[in-house]
Amino acid sequence: MALGASLPAQPVTTILSTDIGSDIDDTWALAHILRSPELDLKMVLTETGEATYRGQVAAKLLEVSNRSDVTIALGLDRGTMGDKDRHQGPWVKNYKLEDYPGTVRPDGVQAFIDLVKSTPGPIKVIAIGPPPSLAQALIQAPEIAAKCDFYGMYGSFDLGYGGGPVPSAETNVRVDPDAFRTVISAAWKTSTITPLDTCGLVSLKGENYHQIWSATGDPMLRSVIENYCIWAPRVPWMECDFFATSSSTLFDDVAVYMAYSGALLNYETIRFSVTDDGYTRRDPHGPYTAKVAISWKNLDSFERELTQRLLQK
Repeated sequence: MALGASLPAQPVTTILSTDIGSDIDDTWALAHILRSPELDLKMVLTETGEATYRGQVAAKLLEVSNRSDVTIALGLDRGTMGDKDRHQGPWVKNYKLEDYPGTVRPDGVQAFIDLVKSTPGPIKVIAIGPPPSLAQALIQAPEIAAKCDFYGMYGSFDLGYGGGPVPSAETNVRVDPDAFRTVISAAWKTSTITPLDTCGLVSLKGENYHQIWSATGDPMLRSVIENYCIWAPRVPWMECDFFATSSSTLFDDVAVYMAYSGALLNYETIRFSVTDDGYTRRDPHGPYTAKVAISWKNLDSFERELTQRLLQK
C-alpha cells in the first residue's frame, strides 16, 4: 500500500476543516483525502472568509470526483471576499452552490457538532486552515473533542517558511490565534500537528509532477491542475510560469498523511505557547502540548508515494 499504510478493516469517518479557495494546497489536500481509502470523508467545514465561495470550490471538486455524498458545511462567514482574494474564483464563476447534488448545511458549526455526536465510531478531524468555525463548535459542545483524533497544519518551531532557519508566524495560526488556542487546548483523543518544519518542505516536481500534470483522463486530477493554472497567476507570491514545472508548497497534504499513516515523519511531543502575533514558541511552561511532526525520515519517499496515491483511482 502506498505511503506505508495498511488498510484498516473499515475506513474511519473523517471531517475536513478548510479555507479552500485561498492557497491551492487545500485543493490538493481534498483530492488526497478522496484518494485515501483509509479515510471516509463525510463533511467539509469551511473556515474564514466568504463561506459560500469556499463551499463552491469544495462542492464542485467533490461533484467532479463523483463524491457528492459529502456534506458541505458552511462555517462562520467573515463577509464577502473581493475578486482579488477569490484566487480560484474563475473556476466556480458559473457554479451555484444550490446546484450541488449533495447536502449543503448553512449552519456549518451545528452541522459539525451534529455529525460528531451522531457518529458511533472513531472520527478523524483534519484541520488545514485558520479554525474559527471549529473553535466555535468546541466552545458550544466541548465534549465532542473526546470522540475525535485531531490532525492539523499549524505552527512553526525550528524552521520557517521555505525551510528558513528562523521560525515564522505561520498563517493558519496568525490569522486567528485565539481560535487556534481554543482548538489546540481541546480534550481531543489525540492531537497531532505538522508545522512548517515538515509541511513547509513538500512539493511535487520533476517526474512526480509530470505524472499529475499528464493525468488528463482523470477528472479529479484534471480539476486540480485547472485550479492550479487559474490560481498561480492570481496570487502575488507566485511566479506565473511556476505551475508548469512544479507544484507550489503542499503544506496541507502532510496533515492528511498523518491521519492515515505518518510513518515517514519523526515526532516530538512539544509544550509551547502561542503569541498574539501568531508564533508558536517552544516553552517548558507553556499551556499547550501536542505531538508534532518535527522532521522527515525520508521526504523524497513521501513525495513519490503521494504522487502514486493521487494517481490511483
